[in-house]
Parts: sequence; structure tokens; C-alpha cells
Amino acid sequence: MNFSAAIFDLDGTLIDSNSVWKKIDIIILRKHGIRYTEEDVNIMAAMTYEDAAAAMRDMGVASSAEEIIKECGELAVNEYRHNIFLKEYAAEYLTYLKGQGIKIALATASPKELYEPVLRNNHAYGYFDAFCTTDEAGRSKDYPDVYLYAASKLEVSPNECVVFEDVLKGIVSAKNAGMTAVGVYDRYSAEDIVTIRNAADKFIMNFSEMMK
Repeated sequence: MNFSAAIFDLDGTLIDSNSVWKKIDIIILRKHGIRYTEEDVNIMAAMTYEDAAAAMRDMGVASSAEEIIKECGELAVNEYRHNIFLKEYAAEYLTYLKGQGIKIALATASPKELYEPVLRNNHAYGYFDAFCTTDEAGRSKDYPDVYLYAASKLEVSPNECVVFEDVLKGIVSAKNAGMTAVGVYDRYSAEDIVTIRNAADKFIMNFSEMMK
């Protein structure tokens, strides 16, 4: 694969973080004495703060939506600062790319208060030449905006970029941006693995496959 810039998703791609959202939802529900099922927390873990707060209130949490969102945020910052780590071979691959002179960007839905501490705690922050969020780009990863924004910050053309993503919508949007898309295995999107494989230009189980 020939490319001059690599754009990485964060959650589920570079870091093993998706289980954290279930943990946070369970902490809040238990604090308020709310009974829940595995399906409840699986569904909420994929929601935005706002939607998760609304779901918790529907389940009986007495706090306001604003209070729930604040608590979720505080718990998430603590987890991202201390308890979340890079996925297998991610650090080695970032080092490899730097050695090849490849520009590196982050394209994430997570805000700076989450991506910065987790990358710094894992000694990976310095690998990146640009950081881009969906909020900054103006639209979610259902659209190619954040990837195009990352390419512009790196000062490269879209067709010079490879995007690493663990979920189908990210793969599709990266392709719609005119970029090469690599699907990265994550157990939380395993149910879509066949569709992701078919949509991506390449699929990897971990980053060691990119260094062969």
C-alpha cells in the first residue's frame, strides 16, 4: 500500500476502550439502585452522552440529564487518563510509520479531554501531526468531513491517505472521501466483520499485519 498520510480512528481502532462505556453506565445505574440487563448496557454503551442520559432517566435515574452527562464525562476522563491502553502492535506501527516519514492524524468523535490524556498516558501523543474531531469537522462519521478535514490539516490530497477504522460507517465514509480504507478488528464490531471486510480495501486483525 502506497500512502503519504495515515489517519486513525481512536476508540476500538487504536485503543481498547469500548468496554469502558458499559463500565461507566453500570457505575451510574448501580449508584442510583437501578436494575438493568446486559442488553440495556450494551445498547447504552453505543449512545451519545445525551441519548444515554435520556435512557437512564427513562430507567428511573432521578438526576437531571445535565447531571448525568457531567458524571459520565468525569468518569470517562478518569478512565481515559488511567485505565485504557493501546491495542496490540499499535505503538509499534506508529513508530514504524514515523520512521517511514508518513504523516499521522487522529480523526475521532471523542473530544480533546478524552483523546489527549489517553494518548499521553500511552506515550503516543507525540506521534501525531494533527488532531481532528467530528465536532470540529461539523458532522458525524456518517459523512466524510472529518477525514477530509484531517487531510487538509496534514496538507495532503485525499487519495494520498489511508484511514484505519473499526466500524462500518467509518470505512464507508473514508471511501467516500476518496481515501484507502483499512478495517481493524475490534470485538465490539465483530458482528459486522463480513460487511466491514467487503467494504474495506484491506482488513487486519492487528497492526502487525501492516508491517510485514
